Amino acid sequence: MTPLVPLTRPRRLVPGDRVAVVAPSGPVPRERLDAGLDILRGWDLDPVVAPHVLDRHPTFGYLAGTDAARARDFQEAWCDPSVAAVLCARGGYGVQRMTDLLDWEALRAAGPKTLLGFSDITALHEAFAVRLGLSTLHGTMIAAHGFLKDEPTRAQLRDTLFGPERTRVLGAPTARALVPGTARGVTVGGCLALLASGLGTPDGRPGVPGGILLLEDIGEEPYRIDRMLTHLLRAGWLDGVAGIALGSWRECGPYEEVRAVLLDRLGGLGVPVVEELGFGHCETSLTVPLGVPAVLDADAGTLTVEVAATGD
Repeated sequence: MTPLVPLTRPRRLVPGDRVAVVAPSGPVPRERLDAGLDILRGWDLDPVVAPHVLDRHPTFGYLAGTDAARARDFQEAWCDPSVAAVLCARGGYGVQRMTDLLDWEALRAAGPKTLLGFSDITALHEAFAVRLGLSTLHGTMIAAHGFLKDEPTRAQLRDTLFGPERTRVLGAPTARALVPGTARGVTVGGCLALLASGLGTPDGRPGVPGGILLLEDIGEEPYRIDRMLTHLLRAGWLDGVAGIALGSWRECGPYEEVRAVLLDRLGGLGVPVVEELGFGHCETSLTVPLGVPAVLDADAGTLTVEVAATGD
């Protein structure tokens, strides 16, 4: 397989930019949405809310409206020439139900913009990389607890969106080597469950050779983490990966049990692995650009992003 290459980045945001807030997955509580919109306005952004963000599916309460409505919201937001970024309100579940309803040629014609989200939004990150060749942001969402309550999470996201072009060193006090070493590659990944369930789909990559792979998840017991990693290993999906950055494993059981599974399944790859790097479902969560060149230093517990997530 051809090694991963850097993807096209969006421009950085500037005060006054219009940003669209969408809910491609689970339903959004109004009070949390309103609080997130207030923060965006405080950043001198002009947030517009997609029509169905506060909807709930008539049969499946875990979805924010019907698949067609969620897809239409996303498509109209992305294709609106006045919108500079599309920000997801929350994750949950549902993106994979709507991706094939999107007009990918129209999305391509709209050009690069910022797409922000994580968890279930991993399915969109993969689709944008595979179908459009666009870099996206793996980071907190507008109605998420981290965005609303954690100032370091907000500050780092704001710097990522607005900050100047420069190298950024990402790390966390908890980060340490699970497997020592240093690797250079292109960032890729996100939620383990979504990556595993994407295999064999139109958006599923055959592998991530030359990638710095981000992995995290929530609510998955150690045996299920084992099963998903074993699936990726048996499918050859991890062949040629350059290095692995592990984020949070919230509500996945005692971390020592999770850690043992991660070491058992990933330690034999012979690549650097850093654990607890501080992205994903954790209190203070880093925003990490996907599809950009980076250096993983497991011994230092850092991921150095060699280009800014957004350009001029």
